[in-house]
Amino acid sequence: MEKRSQLIVVDAQILPDVFTKVLEVKKLMAQKGEKSFASACKRVGVSRSAYYKYKDSVYSYEELFNRRIVNMYLLLSDSPGVLSSALVFLHSLNANILTVNQSIPVDGAAAVNISLRLSETTDDELDKLNSITKLDGVLEVKLLSAE
Repeated sequence: MEKRSQLIVVDAQILPDVFTKVLEVKKLMAQKGEKSFASACKRVGVSRSAYYKYKDSVYSYEELFNRRIVNMYLLLSDSPGVLSSALVFLHSLNANILTVNQSIPVDGAAAVNISLRLSETTDDELDKLNSITKLDGVLEVKLLSAE
């Protein structure tokens, strides 16, 4: 019988240091802080073999479970600065923009799909997100999903 993967949440203070060091290496490499895994491992103080042993099994709780992804559709008027003002508005909500896909404007309007990550997705945060409709040039807004 095949063993199923089981996720648990454990305070990092009680775990061996190797796990937090693996997370540090992953972060360094993601942010281009080092040119190779070998140099990142050396900088953090973890062996490459330990890094490769745990890299696919160690994740930060905040990274995977504490932030929510929202997909939204906007219909924007074809006017200078409208998309920019929508992105600035999302930034004011501390949203991390993951993707922006804009179609070519037709009949003076362009469809835009935006995926973003919010640090919190309470009903209050989603209401704030919906208030993007008050911006000049935003013709329509639909929240497609909030995971």
